[in-house]
Amino acid sequence: MTGPMELTGPMELTGPLGPGVFVAVVGASGVGKDALIGEARARCGRGGHFPRRVITRPPGPDEDFEPVSEAAFAETEQGGGFAVSWRAHGLAYGLRTSVDEPVRAGEVVVANVSRGVISALQERYARVVVVRITVSEAVRAARLRARGRESAVAVYRRLARADPAPERVADHEIRNDATVAEGGARLLAVVTGLATPARTEQV
Repeated sequence: MTGPMELTGPMELTGPLGPGVFVAVVGASGVGKDALIGEARARCGRGGHFPRRVITRPPGPDEDFEPVSEAAFAETEQGGGFAVSWRAHGLAYGLRTSVDEPVRAGEVVVANVSRGVISALQERYARVVVVRITVSEAVRAARLRARGRESAVAVYRRLARADPAPERVADHEIRNDATVAEGGARLLAVVTGLATPARTEQV
């Protein structure tokens, strides 16, 4: 079985994929990454792709991901079906290799990923732009508790989790302490700014 932070099927690639861009949205649990991605996706036109993550967690309200069992995840991972996969908080996460196609087409892919897989993404894609979402610790703790998804102990562990890639500097940082609409607009501005030159190059 491949390691938790490994690319799946790297030997099949002849080099980093392009000419499109992979926008890696990162940040600690509770900063609102999925909310901002959802807002940007709702307002984004052509040229932006927002793939669903595969997660070994039962489906829940207001969550857009593909729930799978541990066995199904492991089978896909072993078969090279994930562009990237990782483990965190006792769960397995992955993005299917279908995300490669829009990158090859010169478009922009936007996904919530672990900071620990940025290096793996840079090996797979020629252009990786990192957008870090931040918020105050008090707001983050309140959001995690309000989700009602986990026990108090699990929430504490998320709050205490160390940054898996503290040396990685983000290309853009969004302070998500205003409304979802405002934060989503800032993320969308990054995406559209990247999508426009990618489309121009193909004309």
